[in-house]
Amino acid sequence: MTDDAANQAQPDPREEKFVVETELLTQEQLNGLVEEYCTRYHGLNDTESPLAERDRVMAAVRRGDLVVWFDPVENTAGLGPSA
Repeated sequence: MTDDAANQAQPDPREEKFVVETELLTQEQLNGLVEEYCTRYHGLNDTESPLAERDRVMAAVRRGDLVVWFDPVENTAGLGPSA
């Protein structure tokens, strides 16, 4: 009799996404992430000016409603909801 749960491969913690503190980023990097978020999530919704949302998105970052997630597998960063 074998325990299937014990035989399953455990995920590598080095491959898990993690939150990057915004204080560690330059303003230029943060602005780029905000603009990317605006164009990705609002640009496809028939919004005439998706970048008009920049101030609102930046405010959400400052409040902690949106955080910077880093994906070490893809070597990419992006904004997303806090966990």
